[in-house]
Amino acid sequence: MMRQNTRKQRLPFAFSAGFMLMISACAWIPPGGKPAEFLKKPAMERTFSDTGHDASVAPAEHWPRERWWRDFGSPELDSLMATALKDNIGLKVAAARLRHAQALIRVEGARLLPFLDAQAGLEAGRLSGNGFNVVLRGENYVSAFITPLSLRYQFDFWGKNRAALEAAMGEAAAEKAEQAEVMLQLTSAIARSYIKGLALRQQLDLAHNMAELRRDLLDMNETRLRLGLDSADQVKQATIELERVNKREAVLRDQLNIQRNLLARLMGSGPDSTQNLFTDSVMSAESIRLPAKLPLELLRHRPDLASALHRAEAAAQRIKVAKASFFPTVDLTAFVGVNALRLTKGASSLANLLFSGSSFSYGIAPGLRLPLFEGGRLRGELSAQRAEYDGAVELYNDTLLHAVEEVADSLSRWRETHSILEAHGRLLSAQQENLGLAEQRLRNGLDDRRALLAQQHAVLDQEYALKILEAERLVAMVDLMEALGGGYVNDLQTFEPEPERKLFGWLPWPT
Repeated sequence: MMRQNTRKQRLPFAFSAGFMLMISACAWIPPGGKPAEFLKKPAMERTFSDTGHDASVAPAEHWPRERWWRDFGSPELDSLMATALKDNIGLKVAAARLRHAQALIRVEGARLLPFLDAQAGLEAGRLSGNGFNVVLRGENYVSAFITPLSLRYQFDFWGKNRAALEAAMGEAAAEKAEQAEVMLQLTSAIARSYIKGLALRQQLDLAHNMAELRRDLLDMNETRLRLGLDSADQVKQATIELERVNKREAVLRDQLNIQRNLLARLMGSGPDSTQNLFTDSVMSAESIRLPAKLPLELLRHRPDLASALHRAEAAAQRIKVAKASFFPTVDLTAFVGVNALRLTKGASSLANLLFSGSSFSYGIAPGLRLPLFEGGRLRGELSAQRAEYDGAVELYNDTLLHAVEEVADSLSRWRETHSILEAHGRLLSAQQENLGLAEQRLRNGLDDRRALLAQQHAVLDQEYALKILEAERLVAMVDLMEALGGGYVNDLQTFEPEPERKLFGWLPWPT
């Protein structure tokens, strides 16, 4: 009696010892080097400290808003954006990649669930004439089976399938952020092209007016030459100036057509769709007010930064998958059904035999697979995933530095274009005052009309330059909105990544 109790007490111990031996027999996980580290929060307090504005139309954390281009107040630009967001090819490709990534989530998630199958089959054959069964040697037979329920399930003790699902979810989140990045780049490119095209059209009107002035001046010099009041040098110089303006007009028309064609491509349509653009539109950045101070947390609204962080997290999850491959795989297979076998001469009774109670069958088969030696495949996969994680972290770091650079550059450009515009406004005012003096001298008979035409041309020339500066001011605003994410909002509470220990999780082997 005591011996039996002793044996019963030893059974759990023997089972535990055997299980530990099986685990210890698994492939050994090699320790990796020090993983790549995420950069700390960059120092940008002084860069973000003052935008040069005292008020804002929205809280700083919500600037810019999602449809930021509407702040420019251009119905024509709004129409271009609406068409592009519906028909642009790049956006459609990004949407297809996102659907693919979301489908992979369902694929990986299915591994956490049991698989249920139904099977049926019919087989006709001949037993070997040299088989073990002497009675049935050389006999022909017919067999059939129906298994209405077959179950397969893999226990996820080490979190391999869960980590694969998390990695797929991370990739889908990265693709969603990249789709937002594609949309941001698209809308920013459309806004820049439209602003440049609008400025070119306005410059073309000014160049046409300058050409009219040059023609009037040439006519006056030719008249004075015929009357013997001036030499031919004045006519030649007026001709040269007229041809320069004609050349400028031709260049402007060409550049304007380039912007129209670029907008057509960005919209996903042919060039005819943009031939009537820039007919009657005026844009201004005066109504756009920056917050008095921009918080550093606005960097988390950049979709490229969010995408890089999601990919780093997905790479960390794939390291978990690679490590879990070193552990035993435990699965369960079960089935319920009927099967029967008859010799050919009794095949007519097979159907009745198959559905009889004696043909009922079932089975339960737990399984265990130990990866003892696979030629270095597991270590190679783990090394590859570690390298992929390091690359993803460094890509995040590079994206962060690039984001900081873009924000700093766009803020500086926004401030300086404002100063340049103010200085040019004073210059234009001075030229307009000179024009007023020239008109007064003409009325008093102190100058002829040629001096007045020259001053009018000087004013038009400064207005021509003003259109370039106004466009640069608007483009600087677009650059700043793009640098701050263009209203993109993600589910990340901060742009700083999780600590490495949280990314890698826990496993009883070295990381």
